[in-house]
Amino acid sequence: MANHYRELFTTPGVTGLVIAGSIARLPQAMIGIGIITMLVEQTGLYWLAGSVAGTFTLANALIGPQVSKLVDRLGQSRILPWVTVFSVGMLLALILAVYLRAPAALLFVLAALAGTMPSIPAMIRARWTQLFRGKPQLHSAFSLDTVLTELAFIIGPPLAIGLSVGFFAEAGPLVAVVLLVVGVTAFLMQRQTEPKVVVRVSGEARSVLLIPGVPTIVLALFAMGVIGGSIDVAVVAFASAQGWPASASFILATYAFGSMVAGLTFGAFRVSLPIERQFLIGILITAITAVLPILSTGVYMLCAMLFVAGMSFAPTMVVVMNLGTILIPPSRITEGLTWMTTGISIGVALGGVLAGLVIDGYGAQAGFGVAIGAGLAMVVIVLLGLRTLSTASAVCPELNLR
Repeated sequence: MANHYRELFTTPGVTGLVIAGSIARLPQAMIGIGIITMLVEQTGLYWLAGSVAGTFTLANALIGPQVSKLVDRLGQSRILPWVTVFSVGMLLALILAVYLRAPAALLFVLAALAGTMPSIPAMIRARWTQLFRGKPQLHSAFSLDTVLTELAFIIGPPLAIGLSVGFFAEAGPLVAVVLLVVGVTAFLMQRQTEPKVVVRVSGEARSVLLIPGVPTIVLALFAMGVIGGSIDVAVVAFASAQGWPASASFILATYAFGSMVAGLTFGAFRVSLPIERQFLIGILITAITAVLPILSTGVYMLCAMLFVAGMSFAPTMVVVMNLGTILIPPSRITEGLTWMTTGISIGVALGGVLAGLVIDGYGAQAGFGVAIGAGLAMVVIVLLGLRTLSTASAVCPELNLR
């Protein structure tokens, strides 16, 4: 089972990529919740905290693909230093503005400008694609990458919250900024794995979103994000309703742990089914298991249900990334992978809002109903786009990991 992962680490540059990438991706799991905790600690205004953090997340989701488009054209080493410096400057300005109790309008402006932070997960996945495009090792590489992302979101939020609560309000975002500088610097030092700039072929679609099959993937990931975002909020409400608010942290950790276990296991095997069929199966399982949380009657039962539900996420994401490398030309790969991340991010934000509205109206348990609705929508999206996916993936059979 470990042999497939051992194959990855025998490739020159992979060890450095994994270590540097793990540091660089951690801030993205910390900054959003760090902004919320910082503002709640300083002002006590939850609406302001959530709105400013939401502004950062939305700006990052929309600006990220444009940054990645520049990276595809000019290279990571030419673009990442500049956008990282600018984003770090805006984040430090935001932290200072909160400390000085600046007007709320300024906080929103600075949060939006800080959203220029590059999508490090997309940069890392572009490197995996450069190393293993069209090879079986790409499957294991994306599995490992998905597991490391889950691990970052297990470690990052509690670390950011703990720093801001335990030391001073700005500590969480401040440490995240330091990690971003260190991580991106270490990442850029890994020149051996940096993707080469690929000249665009004439006739390519003006936007990645116009490439056949890509809209289906982005919309499906948007629905997956709604599932994840709604479950996050519903778990917090459920834990409070059970009289054990602190249990929300380990319930959500169980959810992520299920995804990690499944992701590592999935990466150890080679799957012979056509990639678009793997995608459909993953989506179906994700939608079916989204029903499980609403059946829970207690904290421990919810842990078990979410562990099972989480097991579909990482394998499905691995298949999606593999499918993306088939549909998206090498000259647009970073932009395309970033749009996938954008779909998830916007979905998570919307899922949290929808779950909150449902919970306020119908109670904590009803919040899980949002995930069920998103699962049904996701299945419909994929079924409607399946023929296009099959046709588009068949155009590049040498890349189709069957």
